Amino acid sequence: MQHRPRCTIGQEANQKVYPPTDSGSLPTWIAAGGSPRSVVRAAGDGLPLMLAIIGGEPLQFAPFTDLYHRALKEFGNPVQPIDAHPPGHVAATAQQAREELWPHCAAMQARIGRDRGWPPIARADFEATAGPDGALFVGSPKTVATKIVKVGTGLGLSRFDLKFSHGTLPHAALMSSIGLYGREVAPAVRGQLD
Repeated sequence: MQHRPRCTIGQEANQKVYPPTDSGSLPTWIAAGGSPRSVVRAAGDGLPLMLAIIGGEPLQFAPFTDLYHRALKEFGNPVQPIDAHPPGHVAATAQQAREELWPHCAAMQARIGRDRGWPPIARADFEATAGPDGALFVGSPKTVATKIVKVGTGLGLSRFDLKFSHGTLPHAALMSSIGLYGREVAPAVRGQLD
């Protein structure tokens, strides 16, 4: 493997970041959403890997996590954490979560799709993507926690960040989802992994 850093450590050192952080530093991750090149770039730079899982089956990213570990080793870089950042929504029941999210997910997909050449999402495709093997982490706290554990262990994740915003999703639904994630999903995931 060959790798050329985009800039040297000397160029990166002592640069101001605004707004300044309390710690004086800012952790940096490299995102990859389906390109082996991005995975190798992250490994070559010795930076943590963020998997941007927005479609398909999350476990299809396992070859990327394997490639990342091999590339880190080949570049002589230490082991780094791997994170996933898929979209999701949590509600009291799986049905409620899907009903709340569907129109807003469809609107966002249509808006972004116009720029990227994607077709509008059909309800059946949304349901499949929100299902047990899809990229949307949508459902009750138990459903979402179970899916996080499955994907987290399957990909060897050290961290999981749920993307909560979905364009036109009402603020009250967004805040409820965040609350359920913090109060119920996160503790359930920790309990299943401990």
